[in-house]
Amino acid sequence: MRTLAELGEREAIEIIKSALESTSEAYPPLGDDVSGWRLGGGLLAILKADMLVASTDVPPGMSLYQAARKAVVTNISDLAAKGARPLAILASLGLPRDLTEQDLLEMARGLNDGAREYGAYVIGGDTNECQELVIACYAFGICREGELVPRSGARPGDVLAVTGEFGLTYLGLKALIDGLALSPGLRERALEAVLMPKARLRVGLALARSGLVTASVDSSDGLAWSLVELSRASKVGFVLEELPIRPDVAEEAMRLGLSPEEACLYGGEEYELVLTVRPGRLEEAMSIARSVGVELWPIGRAVKEQGIWLRKEDGSLKPVEARGWEHFRQ
Repeated sequence: MRTLAELGEREAIEIIKSALESTSEAYPPLGDDVSGWRLGGGLLAILKADMLVASTDVPPGMSLYQAARKAVVTNISDLAAKGARPLAILASLGLPRDLTEQDLLEMARGLNDGAREYGAYVIGGDTNECQELVIACYAFGICREGELVPRSGARPGDVLAVTGEFGLTYLGLKALIDGLALSPGLRERALEAVLMPKARLRVGLALARSGLVTASVDSSDGLAWSLVELSRASKVGFVLEELPIRPDVAEEAMRLGLSPEEACLYGGEEYELVLTVRPGRLEEAMSIARSVGVELWPIGRAVKEQGIWLRKEDGSLKPVEARGWEHFRQ
């Protein structure tokens, strides 16, 4: 009998799913970024659960305020990928007994600020004693069924795009965990990206309402794995024509002896949206994104054959390895 270390998180999830009964009232079906329940009249209740565990999700230097806020933002980011508006948050807290009154207040403020940034409220939850800090948040939102953006809608010819840069959090985590010395100007940006992540809610809502986006996923597990998830759900492949990494981030990675490609594809923790846009509608989608302060970054296209490839300077295609953050195996 295999252990979780041998299975990995994703195969473990498939085993759990295999034992669950399905219902037509649930949409999107099990396996997307969020869960949903048909309320009637074309309205969906959107639900998301995400857990932050100190030993795996809180890097050195992250305060309790920032950790609690991040626990909320991770849930909001998944709602943003679907075009769902968050309304309420529940927070279940596993608390070590040596936390102080000030620690609790700091965490509560982080939960509150994380929710209020996106128009939601923390309305309840649970507390329990735990050996290490655990913050499990549960988000509730709403969405019109016809506007929800699934993982499964991409088609060959769709434009592949992202809502921001990749690789910066890779450097930030290297600085916090490995003590890597980043250039002063870039260090501040990199640490901000890790310690105070932002969910792309406004642009997610705007693009979902437009009907121009065919598929979308939150990128917190890394760009490469986000593309794998879209590819599997939509049964298409993707050719990357360029990597969404800023020149200064690529140059910093090379200065430190790191691979810009590795940083961009496998860093994780970006909380950007990875999405596909209908053919011929990119400029319109870019204009909508720009209207809410986001520059949509086209990086490739969807193709018929399943797989992920990166086009090299000589025009050849290099397969992109299907890997990203995975609990139990890391």
